[in-house]
Amino acid sequence: MSHQTARETALDLLLSITTKHAYSQIALNEALNAGQLRENDKRLVTTLVYGVLQQKSVLRFYLSSFVNRKRKLDAWVEMLLLLSIYQKVFLDRIPDHAIVNESVTIAKKRGHRGISGFVNGILRRLMREGVPSLSSITPEQKRLSIQYSHPEWLLKLWREQWDLDTAVKTAQADNQPPNLCLRVNRLKLSRQELMEHLAQEGIQTVPGPLSLDCIVVTSGNAVATAAFQKGWFTVQDESSMLVADCVGAEDNMLILDACAGPGGKTTHLGERMNNKGKIIALDLHPHKTKLIDQAANRLGLENIETRAMDARAARDTFGEAAFDRVLLDVPCSGLGVIRRKPEIKWSKTAEEISGLIPIQRAILEEAAPMVKPGGRLIYSTCTIQKEENEQQILAFLRRHPEYRTDAALFERLPSVLSDDRESLKPGMIQIFPYQFDTDGFFICCLERKDN
Repeated sequence: MSHQTARETALDLLLSITTKHAYSQIALNEALNAGQLRENDKRLVTTLVYGVLQQKSVLRFYLSSFVNRKRKLDAWVEMLLLLSIYQKVFLDRIPDHAIVNESVTIAKKRGHRGISGFVNGILRRLMREGVPSLSSITPEQKRLSIQYSHPEWLLKLWREQWDLDTAVKTAQADNQPPNLCLRVNRLKLSRQELMEHLAQEGIQTVPGPLSLDCIVVTSGNAVATAAFQKGWFTVQDESSMLVADCVGAEDNMLILDACAGPGGKTTHLGERMNNKGKIIALDLHPHKTKLIDQAANRLGLENIETRAMDARAARDTFGEAAFDRVLLDVPCSGLGVIRRKPEIKWSKTAEEISGLIPIQRAILEEAAPMVKPGGRLIYSTCTIQKEENEQQILAFLRRHPEYRTDAALFERLPSVLSDDRESLKPGMIQIFPYQFDTDGFFICCLERKDN
């Protein structure tokens, strides 16, 4: 992508994500780290890529009013027009002439004169006429899907599981830029000290609203700092930092993190245990266990042992009643992290989500006997699906009378969370993306009875 403009880079990334199924975070990071773009252009590319992916439904609706339905557009032409419409509708600092001129220039480079003329005509009409109103779209389910740019089946599912208000607020939150959250390494310094050091390196931050370990970056590239290289912090969403509070790890415990890659929660537990005791971190994929090893080394942690292993076969290796704590951050639909991975909402299906339920159940069944009597089993997901969360746990408890939910869970969590949990069962917390500007996340803490 050398010598490309920001918009050309964004176009290539969008095509790679939508037609070749590249992961948005990985593709974007690779493009931004290639060193070909200025900082301002990097910010624009990020805004354009995430914005178009987030607003794809409503952008396509707007485009449909300017293009004859019978005309078949090449993928790159359609994406270029969506990119242009996004700038006009959702960004207020880009002049109309810049949008048109840049897009026509790209069209000339990639297509014939007829294509550039077509793009020019469409965009000039857009500038003159504006976009059509969404109010006439019927039925309501279709209008909401287009307005909030989420698949109809997904909004319907959330509406049935929760209610319409929750579905709409979640969809709105999904279309907002995600925060960059940093977790302070308490073994090296305090949260306030980290904020002060980052400020000296030009990184502005504020304390997170939930975790005492969290700061939120408001400006600057934190990962490019000396503080990162020194292992003073980890990039991790604030909602997932709460897992360590739920685990309640103590020095010298033996803990199993059964689905650990890439190691954010594992290393958090290692820090909370003051680099004492032992955490055995499993992941099915060897490249993810290597990421955990690298993170532990950067953070100065020596109490983590990694193994490439399927969590569903762990009991044969470790035996029963072996661990003080077992953490299961199980494979899930990821529908709580749509703001970070907007392609998820377009690629996931209801059938795919249902296929995860038996995998989660199998991991729970394998893990349950490995917890010592009096120990804890912690189950977490980055989704808001009841079938993967609350319903999965309630079914587990019916099968396992030796377990109960941890009635004291909220004593280990910020008081702000205890104010809004009326719909949840004891020992469970469901965070929605719109509540605290974090990822959607579910955590349940179970205790194995002493007897």
